[in-house]
Amino acid sequence: MNNRLYYGDNLDWLSNEKAFPDESVDLVYLDPPFNSNATYSQLFKSPDGKTADSQIEAFEDTWNWGTSAEAAYDWVLKGHNTDVAQLLQAMRGFLHDNALMAYLAMMAARLVELHRVLKPTGSLYLHCDPTASHYLKLLLDGVFGPDGFTNEVIWQRTNTKSHAFTRFPSTHDVVLAYRKSDAATWHTHYLPHSEKLIKSHYSNVEEGTGRRYTLGDTLNPNPNRPNLTYEWNGLTRVWRWTRERMQEMHDTGRLVYTSSGMPRYKRYLDEMPGTPVTDVWTDIPPLNSQAQERLGYPTQKPLVLLERIINASSNPGDVVLDPFCGCGTAVHAAEKLGRRWIGIDITHLSIALIEKRMMDAFPGIAFEVEGRPKDLDSALQLALRDKHEFQKWAVTHVGGQPWRGGQKGPDGGIDGLIFFNGFDAKAEKSSHEKAIISVKGGLNKNVNDVASLVETIGREKAALGILLAAALPTKQMEARAAAAGFYDPGTGVAVPRIQIITLAELFAGKRPVIPNVNPAMFKAAPVEAKQQGKLF
Repeated sequence: MNNRLYYGDNLDWLSNEKAFPDESVDLVYLDPPFNSNATYSQLFKSPDGKTADSQIEAFEDTWNWGTSAEAAYDWVLKGHNTDVAQLLQAMRGFLHDNALMAYLAMMAARLVELHRVLKPTGSLYLHCDPTASHYLKLLLDGVFGPDGFTNEVIWQRTNTKSHAFTRFPSTHDVVLAYRKSDAATWHTHYLPHSEKLIKSHYSNVEEGTGRRYTLGDTLNPNPNRPNLTYEWNGLTRVWRWTRERMQEMHDTGRLVYTSSGMPRYKRYLDEMPGTPVTDVWTDIPPLNSQAQERLGYPTQKPLVLLERIINASSNPGDVVLDPFCGCGTAVHAAEKLGRRWIGIDITHLSIALIEKRMMDAFPGIAFEVEGRPKDLDSALQLALRDKHEFQKWAVTHVGGQPWRGGQKGPDGGIDGLIFFNGFDAKAEKSSHEKAIISVKGGLNKNVNDVASLVETIGREKAALGILLAAALPTKQMEARAAAAGFYDPGTGVAVPRIQIITLAELFAGKRPVIPNVNPAMFKAAPVEAKQQGKLF
């Protein structure tokens, strides 16, 4: 299975058995939108910090009860997993039809499909917050069976930042881990021993070698081992090893005898793998505002968090799936650790971000993107089938931000924005400018489309206007665009104020001519060096 990104509803893709055959995935990590009523309305700010023009509401992570939730609920009830169906019915009877129930219904349908595509050796990690983790754990028990539960990991995602006077401050996320069978892949993860532990437990230093060690018990915890019961140094006990092994330990200087003659064995610090990682993770800090890997995505998780999960429950070459891939941290970690990967997301914005992230971090990387237009014909079909999705695709295809995250509603003639650095001649200083993108997916040709764009950039005080059109422009349209004149960014090379680009030209590689493009939309990910996985 090749590395892939899928654009669209993950339930639609997961239900496609051709794209996702039974038992084809080794590890699933999902970080679905939390049901926390949060609206990430400032995903990407404009370069000058103002949000009036660039407010993006790409992630309204409250799922309200409606036709989609009802359809997901019905899908589960008609499915083959009767345990999940009965559980969901009971939840609806308790919670009724509200946002939380909608969230759970849509999650239930997806978890059933994720279980189907998971190999018997596979595991699933669901990242959530405490507001819904207990409900999600019930769903996972229904999908995997109670015996499938592996861990409830507590990740301390932040330090206390404010005083809470009516409750303890909330500083953690929950990661629920389930395995499909007892054959699930597992690699124990270790942390380096702390200096405190080394000083308290490995204070002995061997003469000659300088190796630190502690003394371990040579007795066997199981008293019913006749084959290990014998006399040693005048003492008859049930020993940890056979007589031959005990003799070898003695001959190599690994035994130290107490005043009573009881042998103790040296456990060298340099032979210990470290302290096993527990289910409480306090050693992985959240991404701060200055972190090199931060891309500007509000719910971005640290790369090392995903590396720990992937290392623990997969092997190099395995397939890692993230069905809510957001900004792509899971697929980034999978590529870095030598795994194959699949990501799914419902927003063009996320897919565009991940494409850029992966190409920045892994120059020359090859992967496929499914669900988006790949040629002129498929783009025209999308324009006819779904005007709104076509607009979002076209905007992100030229490196723009969809207006208000691509949400439906009045747009004032603005389908997208591209920010860039200009020059204010009057003030004699650099300035933050923007280009307005207007998308026309129909085959009608109208000079008013250009006139309207000219009016819009004047009203919005924008420097440039980009018209992305499915149809070839008429001579009148080209003349009206030319009449708008040129914009001088202060570089001495002026660019047309109105630029018309057709779909055919887009697929031929043509892009808007925009000087000094500001990288405010997607920050470049640092270049990574691949590794084959490392257990700490």
